[in-house]
Amino acid sequence: MRIAGVNKKTCKSNKCTLECINVCPINRTGKKCVLLGDDKFAKIDEELCIGCGICQKKCPYKSIQIVNTPEQLKEIPMHRFGKNDFVLFRLPFPVKGEVIGLLGPNGVGKTTALNILSGNLKPNLGKDEGNLKEVLKLFRGTELQKHLEMLMKGEIKSIIKPQQIDVMSKIDLTANELLNKYNERGNKDELVKKLTLNACLDRKLSQLSGGELQRVAIAVAAEQKADIYYIDEPSSFLDVFQRLEVAKLIRELAKDSAVLVVEHDLATLDFIADRIHVFYGTPGVYGIVSKPYSTKNGINAFLDGYIREDNVRIREEAIDFSVAKSAADHDKEIYLEWSDIKKKLGSFSLTVDAGCVHKSEILGIFGANALGKTTFAKILAGEIKPDTGEMTKQAKISYKPQYISSDFKGTVSDLLSTTADVYSEEYKYDIIKPLSLERLMENDVKTLSGGELQRIAIALCLSKKADIYLLDEPSAFLDSEQRLEIGKMLRKFCERRECAAMVIDHDLLFLSYLSDRALLYLGETGISGYATQKELKEAFNEFLKKVDITFRKDPENARPRANKPGSQKDQEQKTSNIYFHV
Repeated sequence: MRIAGVNKKTCKSNKCTLECINVCPINRTGKKCVLLGDDKFAKIDEELCIGCGICQKKCPYKSIQIVNTPEQLKEIPMHRFGKNDFVLFRLPFPVKGEVIGLLGPNGVGKTTALNILSGNLKPNLGKDEGNLKEVLKLFRGTELQKHLEMLMKGEIKSIIKPQQIDVMSKIDLTANELLNKYNERGNKDELVKKLTLNACLDRKLSQLSGGELQRVAIAVAAEQKADIYYIDEPSSFLDVFQRLEVAKLIRELAKDSAVLVVEHDLATLDFIADRIHVFYGTPGVYGIVSKPYSTKNGINAFLDGYIREDNVRIREEAIDFSVAKSAADHDKEIYLEWSDIKKKLGSFSLTVDAGCVHKSEILGIFGANALGKTTFAKILAGEIKPDTGEMTKQAKISYKPQYISSDFKGTVSDLLSTTADVYSEEYKYDIIKPLSLERLMENDVKTLSGGELQRIAIALCLSKKADIYLLDEPSAFLDSEQRLEIGKMLRKFCERRECAAMVIDHDLLFLSYLSDRALLYLGETGISGYATQKELKEAFNEFLKKVDITFRKDPENARPRANKPGSQKDQEQKTSNIYFHV
């Protein structure tokens, strides 16, 4: 099957010379393969299209994608949003008593699948209108049949914890008022304690941070009785301690219900899921749902980039965690060095032991929220001054802040051109290609999604000439593959440019993949933070002991795997005081 995708957000027929229509070889024979629709967007006849890709290459706004689906895929699509729009093949299977993880890149249909299974979207089998009876015929004799029959009769109650939690900030209620509104189970007080929400109960939702909104959204979902819960990206904005508590809560929900979870933090997914469906395809064009895997095999298939049952390679290269270095080369030149740092902000106090960053080194920075990581980043970037201590060896720093905005008036190309020559081959090789920005260059910055904006912010930071690149939570809004690709990119970038990087993040696999050493933050959240530099394994071991979770090395790809709490391996490692076995 050949799929032609047209991105209506970027297709600008009023600003181009209709290259797609003029260069199409089928059009030149007198047939109409590519034409301009009544809505002024390009329309492509997939049956006439020969897949030459000339229109795709010539489109100045990169709005067209011509894709051949895997040869083995001879199936009826589950849903298509319209002509030349996104197509989803197959559905994941919800199972009562289990947490089913949905893993894959952004834009390949995970949220679409949740909307179909919850009844918010009627699958249309690629036709103009949805027909659930026809869908039932496709799944006759499968685990999905009963679920879809009950859905059709209105006998299933579904609860969705949405991906975009910022919409909650527009509700004119306090957190306490919202929780009281949905307290069907009568477990509000228990949830408030588990998710540490006491401090924000009396504040308006518009005044809450991203992490607080996320925990309120999860509490609202968990307060309600349902047959099936759909939890979309629960770890965003949360630190490792909070992610663990949320994971435990979600597993409790699965005791009496079915739970489907979309998650990009592989460590959290490893801990939380019983089984996994891998989603793959071309983002924005089509998505395919794999058969259910065990958690281990599903994550490993995703990292390997090969779906064996479909005989499809979804990535050119496998991701192997053994490529990351475990210790810094202390003989290399020191680029940045600081003495003991102290800073007091209101009632909060921060202490950072003396440390340094070497040439070509990547320093991973992690710890719970509200311990001063961003405060130290701002001290290094020169945005605030410490009360005591100083930089004993100063370096030029390029800083990507934690919170990013889209208030720039102009295109991505215009924005990046303010700091670099975006058309140079070096820039394309080092930044545009690894960050997959080719199709975003002519997009207006104000129209970008959170993940797109994050990649642009990373590119903007790396575009500046500096000795140290300081990135605050670069994995936020990115899918698993993008996170690991950026980890690989940063390693190559630092070695090629002979620079160094400091990365603040909460994704432990992402940090273990890219870091040489660590700056570990401990302390009392919101009251005091203490940071000290350690070798990577030592820092992870100390931190995970505080979190009370153990990791072992996967023999296939050397990735750190979370042990199930209370398992034999978990108990063995805790007895040996080895919380991070890599």
